[in-house]
Amino acid sequence: MATIDSTNFNGKKVIVRVDFNVPLDDNGNITDDTRMRGALPTLNKIHEDGGKLIIMSHMGRPKKNPDPKFSLKQIVPHLSELMGTEVQFADDCQKAQAQVAALKDGDVLVLENLRFYEEETGKPRGEFATDEEKAAAKKALKPKQQAFTKTLADYAEYYVNDAFGTAHRKHASTAIIADFFDKDHKMFGYLMEKEIAAVNKVMKDIKRPFVAIMGGSKVSTKIEIIENLLTKVDYLILTGGMTYTFMKAAGGTVGNSICENDFLDLADRIVKEAKEKGVELVLAEDSVVADAFSNDAHTQITPSKAIPDGWEGLDIGPKSREKFAAVIKKGKTILWNGPAGVFEMDNFTAGSRALGDAVVEATKNGAYSLIGGGDTVACVNKFGMADKVSYVSTGGGALLEAIEGKTLPGIAAITGEE
Repeated sequence: MATIDSTNFNGKKVIVRVDFNVPLDDNGNITDDTRMRGALPTLNKIHEDGGKLIIMSHMGRPKKNPDPKFSLKQIVPHLSELMGTEVQFADDCQKAQAQVAALKDGDVLVLENLRFYEEETGKPRGEFATDEEKAAAKKALKPKQQAFTKTLADYAEYYVNDAFGTAHRKHASTAIIADFFDKDHKMFGYLMEKEIAAVNKVMKDIKRPFVAIMGGSKVSTKIEIIENLLTKVDYLILTGGMTYTFMKAAGGTVGNSICENDFLDLADRIVKEAKEKGVELVLAEDSVVADAFSNDAHTQITPSKAIPDGWEGLDIGPKSREKFAAVIKKGKTILWNGPAGVFEMDNFTAGSRALGDAVVEATKNGAYSLIGGGDTVACVNKFGMADKVSYVSTGGGALLEAIEGKTLPGIAAITGEE
């Protein structure tokens, strides 16, 4: 398999899939350019080699073509500034042949939002009266998707995937396009290489004890991840809103806290499975509860399984912070996905900050720590901890599916793995 480091792109046309789905304000200004800066090493390598660089990405979920609100034209000035060179723009990703042909060595061209076309995702737009109609529309879209993909592939001699955040999607630009390039002309970018190495470090090259911290409001959405982790970890901290499903399953009262009553049996099963596998399952024994979902609400500390009516758990309590931190500091491999509470509200940040402080300390003492998931990344950024852990993943859904043990289409398309 070719690598970006071993390839000289001088004089070659290179199409790179990046994840420039960056947040914009109402005036089209970028409010967080983390994803753009993450792709810079790959883009700069090709540009500095003298390659003819063609950049493609999606932005948002546009329902029409075109949609100015989701145009990638908005990111071109900032990308020009980041790369230190003029960046050109093609206002139709399917009709850029003339602009591509005119590229000189070292030129950079950004294609318009791939998702202006339904062929990118392979999901037909519109309303369908029946599932049969929707299935028929999807089937009819298949040959169009192949033609769409071939147009993109024909722009270049090399394909580079540097968009880990979309690697779990079998879309035209993230997986299908790779079929148009042989093994010597398709490869991962630097960011993808780092993401894959980070996942492999915590899932395949485990230094023990292995501590996983899983937050989130619903146990139902994390069940596959939890079950896969129970086969690998020594300690599993379950926190966030899912805490209260476990508390109620154990016979507790949880007031107005988030609780999935349909999944109480599932919570019981996870507890039993952890015991059978010798995994220490760690739950919050106390909570910071509030009488409203508001930063200004009245608060008190209660046992997590004895929350009064009219109150809801919004963060872990002081005993739980101490208990969780002690477990985390034992870890030599640490995976953290999901905050401990509603960290966006300043009065409910203490639990997530305590987790972060413990992860930072363990990292300083030699542990490998991987942070992933949008809320968790926002959390460590808010606390200024991003540069004090081993790796902060750019992938949300992609990272979670990798943790579940799934093969990601965007990775398999390059490596050939099943």
